[in-house]
Amino acid sequence: MKEIYIVTGANGFLGNNIVRKLLEKNVEVRCLVLPDDNAKSLEGLDCKIYKGDVTKKETLEEIFNVDSEAKLYVIHCAAIVYIKSKYNPKVMEVNYNGTKNIIDKVLEKNAKMVYVSSVHAITEKPNGEKISEITDFDENKVVGLYAKSKARTAKMVLEEVNKNGLNACIVHPSGIIGPNDYSDTHLTQLILDIANGSLRAFVKGGYDFVDVRDVADGVISASKIGKKGECYILSNRYVDVKELVDLISKEVGTKKIKTILPMWIAKVTAPFSEIYYKLRKEPPLYTKYSLYTLTSNSNFSNEKAERELGYKNRNMKDTIADTVKWLRENKKIK
Repeated sequence: MKEIYIVTGANGFLGNNIVRKLLEKNVEVRCLVLPDDNAKSLEGLDCKIYKGDVTKKETLEEIFNVDSEAKLYVIHCAAIVYIKSKYNPKVMEVNYNGTKNIIDKVLEKNAKMVYVSSVHAITEKPNGEKISEITDFDENKVVGLYAKSKARTAKMVLEEVNKNGLNACIVHPSGIIGPNDYSDTHLTQLILDIANGSLRAFVKGGYDFVDVRDVADGVISASKIGKKGECYILSNRYVDVKELVDLISKEVGTKKIKTILPMWIAKVTAPFSEIYYKLRKEPPLYTKYSLYTLTSNSNFSNEKAERELGYKNRNMKDTIADTVKWLRENKKIK
């Protein structure tokens, strides 16, 4: 039976890595990209690009026009990842309403769906307790607009599973890092700032950082063997900011950064950081929300994903080396 994969947000960081992995499996890959978006990350790949907007259901007709005999999988990555302080109504519009439109099409086509959520949708546990998968998502128990949008949407997905028979599972990646990041997301920007010498200090803290390629493998595995109505955390391990910065400095060949800013100074200067990076038209390296994240409990368990999806992680040292290599090959680092 012919297999067709639809990937929304396909030109994004995770999306394009999923597309690359899928193309190794001899399946038809259809990529949904916003009409005005840059699709450079998909250039040269043997995939079909469709222009559409998840918030406008009528624009989804063409990409979902598939032979009824084909086995259809939908990997829904399209979302706005948002860490800024200012309220942005588009976050809920895309992350929640856009997902509802995708669900309607999945039900119509009797497809299998993997919804890419986030660990931020999961209620944080106190005192460093291990955080595992949940099914009782509550946007009032998570911090930040992005997290609330993801919690609300995950709740909706499970409701659709239970009420309307939606064949879907949910994956929750932690903080992704790795190659093929054409949009210079936050962790890639960190590497660039260290490489060009503009980062002179960092703050204490850390988070669970995971290789984007490992997440892509986990997502594809979930599309094939993920169980209906189940959730899977796709994490790696806690990485201290100092460890991450030292790994990057060593790989790019710069001196170690020794200045550590007290968290209170970082919090006071966070609003100015947002303004600074906005003027540079770059993602802010730190904001009030990202600083909260670095001090939050990120003791995530990926045991379920390992057990049921065959999920695996690579060494963070290899991730940094591969990312720096890709940045150099693409002339982002001299």
